Amino acid sequence: MYDVIVIGGGPSGLMASIAAASNKQKVLLIEKGKKLGKKLVISGGGRCNVTNRLPLEEIVKNIPGNGRFLHSPFSVFNNEDIIAFFEGLGVALKEEDHGRMFPVSNRAQDVADAMFREMDRLDVTVLLDSPVKKLLMTDDKVAGVRLHSGEEYTAKAIVVAVGGKAVPQTGSTGDGYPWAEKAGHTVTDLYPTEVPLLSKEPFIVSRELQGLALRDAAVSVLNKKGKALVTHQMDMLFTHFGLSGPAILRCSQFVVKEMKKNGGAPVDMRINSLPDENVESAFQLLFKMMKDEPKKSVKNVWKSLAQERWLLFLMERAGIDPSITGAELASDKVRALATQLTSFTMTVNGTQSIEKAFVTGGGVSIKEIEPKTMASRKKPGLYFCGEILDIHGYTGGYNITSALVTGNVAGRSAAAFAKMVD
Repeated sequence: MYDVIVIGGGPSGLMASIAAASNKQKVLLIEKGKKLGKKLVISGGGRCNVTNRLPLEEIVKNIPGNGRFLHSPFSVFNNEDIIAFFEGLGVALKEEDHGRMFPVSNRAQDVADAMFREMDRLDVTVLLDSPVKKLLMTDDKVAGVRLHSGEEYTAKAIVVAVGGKAVPQTGSTGDGYPWAEKAGHTVTDLYPTEVPLLSKEPFIVSRELQGLALRDAAVSVLNKKGKALVTHQMDMLFTHFGLSGPAILRCSQFVVKEMKKNGGAPVDMRINSLPDENVESAFQLLFKMMKDEPKKSVKNVWKSLAQERWLLFLMERAGIDPSITGAELASDKVRALATQLTSFTMTVNGTQSIEKAFVTGGGVSIKEIEPKTMASRKKPGLYFCGEILDIHGYTGGYNITSALVTGNVAGRSAAAFAKMVD
């Protein structure tokens, strides 16, 4: 008999097991894979972006999927507590751009190892290679778990930290959703977020721009009326199937939602590769540069404005011969190029699958979770944390912050509940 069973050895489950064991409870962590912390070790490109140092309001803005829910858990354990937690375990951290916090060693493995050592110190029992088949419950409480092998373990409280459906090679294959429904919870529609986009545009199909990266472009998702729903100014990449890169990943969930709204019809995206300019100011800029060097070919006059491949592609669309000189070029063509540079519009037809996404949108409805404790409002003794919940953020340390914060709160609350049951 255990006090608390934690299911799932990802960031939120590891944190939950440590928090519960720190409160002097006997904790069992069950992981279906052969290793703990798989998602932790590949996060942040193998460097592990453990959290983000921005103020709470900024963090909530970067968690467009129900980030406001985190106000309560943050009052118990927040991003500064995460930093203190890891530094207390001997993992020195450093701050990079946009508040992102990384281990000084740049090794995600160091973050995972520190958590494993702390679990050892606190006598957390770990079962690997042990997929859970179901939660054991009575009408009025949770009682334990049954593994696929048929073995059963009992506990006073259970923390479900099994992740969503994204990055399934780490073990998050959606196992927890049916358990949540069995306990009376609503699971909202699941969809991919932070995911590359697909396009059937002729220039994508012909791979004409494959591998071209635009630095610091302003990328917008447009609604049916051509109004921007969201704009992210970051790097982006043209691929053989469509679009990728940070700006695209952040726009992806808005594409998913807009397609859902308009019955699956394709969605337009707008790319401004001169984000400080609009059509008019870009036209003035191109025109002035051309007038300053009227004898030079326009391709050479404007080459400082954009990468050559992109510039030549847009010049072709604007009907401009790159070898022509400024003196010979009609101003309506210059205006056409200014339009292409500041509001190049293309159609996307959807996203890659949820398995290819970095983060799962949707999940266990937060309306049925007590935000101060992460307790189920449906079944006493049951707690949820991490990506199984209907909370999702952009990449940049926001999802792992949500996972570690909700994991800590769930673990400590489960421990308090187990003590009370004694």
